[in-house]
Amino acid sequence: MTVSEVRSRYLEFFRRRGHAIIPSGPIVPENDPTTLFTSSGMQPLVPYLMGQEHPQGRRLADSQLSFRAEDIEEVGDNRHTTFFEMLGNWSLGDYFKKEQLPWIFGFLTDKEEGLALNPERLYVTVFAGDEDTGTPLDTEAVEIWKSLFRDKGIEAKFVPLGTEERGGELGMQDGRIFAYGAKKNWWSRAGVPAKMPAGEIGGPDSEVFYDFGTKHDERFGPHCHPNCDCGRFIEIGNSVFMQFVKRENGSFAPLPKQNVDFGGGLERLTAATRSNPDVFLIDVFDKARAVLEERSGMRYDDNLVTTISFRIILDHMRAASFMLASSILPGNSEQGYVLRRLIRRSIREADKLRIKEAVLADVAKGYGSAYSEQYPYVLTQATHIKDALEREEAQFRKALERGMREFEKVIVSSISGTNEVRTLRAEAVFELITTYGFPYELVREEATARGLEIRDELVQVLLRKHSETSRAGAVQKFAGGLADHGEQTVRYHTAHHLLLKALQTVLGPDVHQRGSNITSERLRIDFNHGAKMTDEQKAAVECIVNEKIDEALPVTRTVMPKEEAEKLGAEHEFGASYPDTVSVYSVGPKDATPEDPKFGRAFSIEFCGGPHVSNTKELGEGGRRFKIKKEEASSAGVRRIKAVLE
Repeated sequence: MTVSEVRSRYLEFFRRRGHAIIPSGPIVPENDPTTLFTSSGMQPLVPYLMGQEHPQGRRLADSQLSFRAEDIEEVGDNRHTTFFEMLGNWSLGDYFKKEQLPWIFGFLTDKEEGLALNPERLYVTVFAGDEDTGTPLDTEAVEIWKSLFRDKGIEAKFVPLGTEERGGELGMQDGRIFAYGAKKNWWSRAGVPAKMPAGEIGGPDSEVFYDFGTKHDERFGPHCHPNCDCGRFIEIGNSVFMQFVKRENGSFAPLPKQNVDFGGGLERLTAATRSNPDVFLIDVFDKARAVLEERSGMRYDDNLVTTISFRIILDHMRAASFMLASSILPGNSEQGYVLRRLIRRSIREADKLRIKEAVLADVAKGYGSAYSEQYPYVLTQATHIKDALEREEAQFRKALERGMREFEKVIVSSISGTNEVRTLRAEAVFELITTYGFPYELVREEATARGLEIRDELVQVLLRKHSETSRAGAVQKFAGGLADHGEQTVRYHTAHHLLLKALQTVLGPDVHQRGSNITSERLRIDFNHGAKMTDEQKAAVECIVNEKIDEALPVTRTVMPKEEAEKLGAEHEFGASYPDTVSVYSVGPKDATPEDPKFGRAFSIEFCGGPHVSNTKELGEGGRRFKIKKEEASSAGVRRIKAVLE
């Protein structure tokens, strides 16, 4: 099947079972400063999994765009991608295991409604139990799976492996259902139960693996099993049963409302319908892959080295296309840094394929048409994507030329050892990589050509320290979960709404948000505007925001049809899709109430999931005033403001 066929079959399958189909959230989380990208299907739904009512009801399904920067180095094998779509269905306190597992099994195996996968190729895992939670083996899931396989004429043997290591020692044992511990079959935002903070929710999960029948690679252990990394088994779906909350004393209590959170990788599911474990051979990569073959004169499967280069470029350019279409531009920090890294890695891989002229824009072009049905904005942004990639590729090639000159200077003063064994100091290698943007593999190639050795382990230590420092802030933000709902952050979230409306008042109604980042220390907004703001304009914006704080305006949340919200002129995220029913926050007027928000006289109306203060006067408590700390260029035609309440 094609990616579109698998996606549409999945959504229709769950629509028929009472699920509201909601659109994908943006690849950059809206008003969530805790992470650079949406990295899982559940991320946009965290508030609702935590108890907030969803406008569309208690049964939801979607296909969520996701990006995982931590997987960049993994790309090159047959199944890892940084960018992917995650199919999801959700029960918010509605159905549970006895409905979920049969539905997923039905979707995977049914010939009329589902994917018609051979059930003989499917293997499943369940939770083996855990002392920290005091929860036993998930016997209910075991019995449900046994019954489902039995209905297909398959006697499913249960094997309690317990750990991935024991799986490698014991192997399949003719099993069909395997039990693993919390490391593999427990889900919470913090990881295993012992790492969960008080108030965190989580629960056991049950994964489905597809057996592609490839030969086991003994580098991953003497025996194969579903959680083996040799590539024979690939996970294609995971049903999480959120049924516990951690208490202050470390014990676990059952949740009043149990949730189901299913995630299935769209690309992997499509590969399973083809019985081919290489996700880069599914249809969405066809046009981009053909460009690389034509320009390189090589075939995708000529040899492993060539295949790896193809895969890296195909993955990175797909991710780059969606980022650029979402108004992310290459830069030196945050999302822009990740995008720049994807582009530069792709250029290096193109060099390995002996493609010396610009090629990335032509590769990316194939994704606009491949996703035109589901994500038409990628196609409409084709010219912008092309221009950005060509500009970045040209700049990087110039940087490489400059870098080569620096390389020559550095090696002269950084060689140690005898004439027989000469070593390039690790600190010099680190400087070339971090200061001059030299890819590590290029440093190695140039060093080898000059007969120089590099102490790789020392370089890796320096790079790890650098990486840990760069990511420390993001990691720290993750510690409490996916969203910071602290009092000060909530205040800044509401101030953000006031600021955007004030900017439109001062600079004109064509000003719209192009990005945001809100922490407990400050708020940041990116907005389209072609010129630097004058001091008078900044002062006028500050004055408007502080006036609205002093007016003590009520902040009201209203759930309404999307069309009605659009008619009201409600602001919404650039490039984002929204469900038919949306959450809208309005600020003012003075006499507004949740029952009668009086939109016609509201100061600000925005599509938003919250949270917010209930009244603008809370922003000024303790004598705080709104102040713009910095106004600067973010990218071409986009300005950035950093502001505080102090």
